[in-house]
Amino acid sequence: MNATTWIWIGGAHSLAFALFHMAFWKLFGWRQSLKAANRADRAILQILNLRLIYVLLCIAALCFVFADDLHDTAMGRAVLAGMSLFWVGRTIEQFVFLRINRPLVHVLTVLFVLGAVIFAVPLFI
Repeated sequence: MNATTWIWIGGAHSLAFALFHMAFWKLFGWRQSLKAANRADRAILQILNLRLIYVLLCIAALCFVFADDLHDTAMGRAVLAGMSLFWVGRTIEQFVFLRINRPLVHVLTVLFVLGAVIFAVPLFI
């Protein structure tokens, strides 16, 4: 596969995670479960999730619209490296903050590692 294909896959990965995060309110029953949190924590959690959705959608758009620029320019390569490191960090945080031995958690961990690889590969082709 060429770099453009990998970058498009990175866009699909980012879009999929944005859609996944859009479903958090329903998946985790946030309307009820967040009632136990104080007002500030409840607001911060939801705001951070909305901002993450925005960032993931922006990254997906960059991957789909500017794939060649992401591969061929220093700034684009910095974005790819930054996203790879984002997913490396997210993987590490999974082990620090979400120590739950469940199949879905393990699948997510694999998807985080996959994100790190997907965004790193175009840097080496």
